[in-house]
Amino acid sequence: MITIGQLARYAGVTVKAVRHYHKVGLLPEPERDHSGYRRYTAQDAIDLVKIRTLAAAGVPLARVRDLLGADEEEFAAAVAEIDEALRRREEEIRQARDRVLRLRAGTALLVSPRAAAMLESLREMGVSERGVRIEREVWVLMQAVAPREAEVWLADKVESLADPEFRRIYLDHDEAFEFAADDPRLPDLARRAGAWLSRRPALPLADPEITRLAMAAAGATSPAWERLARV
Repeated sequence: MITIGQLARYAGVTVKAVRHYHKVGLLPEPERDHSGYRRYTAQDAIDLVKIRTLAAAGVPLARVRDLLGADEEEFAAAVAEIDEALRRREEEIRQARDRVLRLRAGTALLVSPRAAAMLESLREMGVSERGVRIEREVWVLMQAVAPREAEVWLADKVESLADPEFRRIYLDHDEAFEFAADDPRLPDLARRAGAWLSRRPALPLADPEITRLAMAAAGATSPAWERLARV
């Protein structure tokens, strides 16, 4: 006969764990002896080792009880089922870690791979981090709310960025964020942008409410940009 402390030590668990297994019904709780102590047997130690081993293997405690009393065939079938559940869980964890790693990289988790590549191309061409952030916030919302339309707009954006003239206009527009509303360079920039846009095919119009919401969330406003929108 052994004490609860000895039992826990033999099985490689804590006394708290033994008491928890009593509480959930995995390990029968013996009666107290005349001294008021609970005394355990060798069979209790063996059962506790089985419980610890199954629990450490990832078997839910609710299934451990069934396995302790299962015959060899039932045990093998149950273990195969548990192994498959663990395999699925492993895949879920792998996917979650992939998402976390992409989060570290910045935008790849929040937008489609194509949008992420477009945002990176903006950074490479010299667009400010503010400008890249504004674009990212807009595409996060657009792709979530109107994914089909967003794909059309994104394809047009990627094609436009291949045009050197558009790239110069885009960079000038990005720089103009900091201009005063009466900066003399704004009318010419508006004229160039309007002329370039007039040569582009019409695209499906974005929901103006969604556009306003996205731009507001991104902080995409300044006196100069507001003037450009009115010109």
